[in-house]
Parts: sequence; C-alpha cells; structure tokens
Amino acid sequence: MSDIASPSEAVSAPDTPAWVTLLMAAACGMIAANLYYAQPLIGLISADLGMSPAAAGLIVTMTQIGYGTGLLFLVPLGDLIENRKLIVSVLSIAVLGLAGVLMARSDVQFLIAALFIGIGSVAIQIIVPFAAFLAQPEQRGRVVGNVMSGLMIGIMLARPVSSLITDFTSWHVVFMLSIAMMVMLGLVLLRALPRRQPPPGPSYGGLLASMAMLVRTTPILRRRALYQAGMFSAFSLFWTTSPLWLASPAFGMSQSGIALVALAGAAGAVAAPIAGRIADRGWSRPASAVAMSLGAVAFLLTHIAEPGSTLSLALLIAAAIVLDFGVTSNLVLGQRLIYALGDEYRSRLNGLYMATFFCGGAIGSALGGWAFVHGGWTMASWIGFCLPVLALLFFATEKRG
Repeated sequence: MSDIASPSEAVSAPDTPAWVTLLMAAACGMIAANLYYAQPLIGLISADLGMSPAAAGLIVTMTQIGYGTGLLFLVPLGDLIENRKLIVSVLSIAVLGLAGVLMARSDVQFLIAALFIGIGSVAIQIIVPFAAFLAQPEQRGRVVGNVMSGLMIGIMLARPVSSLITDFTSWHVVFMLSIAMMVMLGLVLLRALPRRQPPPGPSYGGLLASMAMLVRTTPILRRRALYQAGMFSAFSLFWTTSPLWLASPAFGMSQSGIALVALAGAAGAVAAPIAGRIADRGWSRPASAVAMSLGAVAFLLTHIAEPGSTLSLALLIAAAIVLDFGVTSNLVLGQRLIYALGDEYRSRLNGLYMATFFCGGAIGSALGGWAFVHGGWTMASWIGFCLPVLALLFFATEKRG
C-alpha cells in the first residue's frame, strides 16, 4: 500500500481500505486489554510476590497513573511526529512494561513495570485520531465508532480472558501471550499503516503549553469531557463492585462464573459503530441524552429482583450491557464532535478529552470500593445511578446550536 505523505492527501483519499480500519480497531482492543489483565488477578499476583494488601491495591492504580501520564505527555506528539512510527515506538514501551512484569521479583519492581504498561498503552489514543484523520469528514463518525468498538471489546474481554487463562495455567502466561501479541502487532502496524506526517507546528514545549489554551477556548471539549467523566466513573464503579457482589454470599459465584458475566457485558460494545453513524447524521444531541439516560437506567435494573435470584442475575447482565452501550455511545459521540474541530490539534484534544474522563473513572473505582465496603451493592449502585444523572443535568444546560 502506498504511503499517505501529507495531510491533504490523507483527507482527500476516498479509498482508505476497510481492512485498515479493522486493523486499527483490533489494535486498540489488544492494547487496551493490557490495562485490565491484572485487575482480576491481584490476589494471585500479590501472593506470589509477597505484596502487602496496600501494595496490591496499587497494581491497578499504577497502570492508571501511567496511562494518564501518557495521555498528557505522549499523545499530543501525534500533532508533531509521524504517526505510524510514533504508534509503534509508544507500543514498545508497553512491551517493556509487560516484560518487566514477568521478571519482577518484588512488589516495587512489579509496580514500576505496571506504570510502563500504562504509559505504553496510550498508543491507542494516537491510533484513534489517526483513524479519524484518514476518514472522509462525512464518514468520520462511522470510522471512529468502528475503531472504538474494538477498544471497548478489548476492555471488556481482558478481565474474563485473563481469569480463564489463569484458571488453567498461571498468571505469568497471560503476560507472556500479551508480549507475543504486542510484538507481532507492532510489526504489522509498521508495515500496514499509511504514513502521516503532521504539518509543521510548535515545539514539544509549545505543544504542551497550547493544551491549557485549548481547554480555555474550547467549550465543547470541556463539556464533552465532563459528560463522559460522569459516564465513565459509573462504568468503573460498576465493574469494580459488581464482581464483589457476584462473589458475595448473595450469588456465591466462582471466578469463572464472574468472568462469563463480564463476557456477556461485552455485547454493549456494538454501540460504538451505531453511535458513529448517528453522529454522522447530525443527531448527536438527542443521542447524547439517550446515552446518559441509559447509564442511569442500568443501575435501576439491578434493584428490581431479589438479590441472588436467577432474575436478579439476568437483570445484572442486562444492566452491564445497557451501561456499556450508553458509555460507549457517549464516548463516540463526544469524539466525533471534538475531532471535527481541526486536524492540526486533534491529538492534543483527544489527550485532554481522554485524560479528563479517565480521572472520572479512577474516582468512580475509588467511590465504588468505599461504598461497597460500607453499604454493599445498595449504596454503590445508588452512587452509580447519580453519576450519569449529574452528567445529564449538566448536559441540560448546554445551549442548542
């Protein structure tokens, strides 16, 4: 495939093959999974490495800190450095982190490796605006939606897959397989992706300084980031606390059973391409209201039946699908609007957007863990209900047009 050497050529090329979009979607899913493999394995990993409970709780936190750091300091480079090489270079950081996890012999070594896994995984957020750049403007929502569906599937499948592999082998095998996948993926991306060199712009320091200006002068960025922060905090709360509820005496489910519930919840990822097509038709405003409403409705579903009953389990699975549908839809709708603001700072906008709602996700996880300890699923789920409701109330203040 011939390289796309300049922004103008990329925008005007009508024949970007569908398989390139599919490759980008698969890449996002495989890379995103690295962020979540360790989440259901914390107990096993901490036991093997002799971690204290406090250190074990930092496993996921360090990955999140690394990801947030990469969003702010690496993703903006997509507006400065040739994108294909940047993606592969950042991905190599994740490979080093995964290798560090395998070689770790102490909690400090493991946590440092987890930090680098998070930093390297932001290659996802260079791929997504790159995909938007390659798409025709009238098809941008559909293309972004297709790529984001791969990302969400990767997020949802990572936990059950790592749990199932560990049940049959060892947690080390999960990371060994991931290293092999990342190395092969890097080689494929380097060969298959078109070249995209951003136009001349500011220095790296100027690039970072401009991000504060973008926040100040771009209301749609601030709003869409905060809407999604409310949604993603609810998402993180749900997937932090629902496994605890399923493992509790109310349901008494095994690790494998909880993994199957998470697999069923992945069906919500089908929302991404649907939301992209809706955004391309100019229906982002009503679709956003529906997406945020679904986030609240999902938690209400879990209160209909007696906890522990078959109906209650079925409704919890339905809630997972509805919540994932709403979160994914709102994410893609926001990206479609933000990516329309301009090619020259799309990576910076994407980094700011993602970093903001990623902070929301971290807050949601922390709130969920605290609420479940103090009030069980009842308290956690009502907090989860309030988060998208707050986003919806803020959305109601947005001026039309």
